[in-house]
Amino acid sequence: MSESSIRSPIGLVEALRFLTIIPLPGLPPMNEQSVVRAIPWFPMAGLVIGGVLTAVDLLARPLWGDLSAAVLVVAMWGIITGGMHLDGLSDTFDAAVSWRSRERKLEIMKDSRIGVMGASALIMILFLKVALIAGAPGAWPALLLAPILGRWADCFCIYWFPAAREGGLGRMFNSQVRQRDFWLASLLTGGVTWLIANFNGLIAFGLVLGLAYLLARWWVRDFGGLTGDTYGALCEISEVVVLATLTVRLGNG
Repeated sequence: MSESSIRSPIGLVEALRFLTIIPLPGLPPMNEQSVVRAIPWFPMAGLVIGGVLTAVDLLARPLWGDLSAAVLVVAMWGIITGGMHLDGLSDTFDAAVSWRSRERKLEIMKDSRIGVMGASALIMILFLKVALIAGAPGAWPALLLAPILGRWADCFCIYWFPAAREGGLGRMFNSQVRQRDFWLASLLTGGVTWLIANFNGLIAFGLVLGLAYLLARWWVRDFGGLTGDTYGALCEISEVVVLATLTVRLGNG
């Protein structure tokens, strides 16, 4: 039995521990090795998140209507992930549009305070998610797939783009991720995407790939590489792209 087949279930558990607040008792504290082991399983952790979101939507929509259900779904989205990617989104946009030096932009991302542009990006993402979910009853493929492709976008950028600074989360990921980690994540994501949404899912996959590439190029130019915060921003923006793509198809179907 290969090393990857032995470690596969462990990697999925580590991905869930790192990316969600789902309780998994009886496990040792996470360390650098366990976080790196989780990388190829980020998209499958997204599938678990999507399953929770779909369940909330299916339960809430008949009881309280489309808008209330969408708000509850987006609230659960933030809760189950601990707001990790939302925090990265706000920090990234505070820095990316500050038009200051590269060093100052990296300092801004490390600052826990939120600025006007970070707050604007956060509000826009949350409103878009609510609007897209509310406007598409029966949008369970979009809810399942958005967290998967959002986390695949992180795997893609972790592997293909450099880290911005020494000692950060981005550097740890980028220095230790392996080629087989990226391809495992991509194969799993591609297969699950096809099963959930067929050609429409592959269209969303392609759009996420293109957008992740363009955003990563922008931030590498501005910051000198990617950081943990930019991975969070990539995930959030990619999720909205998937929701928009699949709800358009559902609405026209």
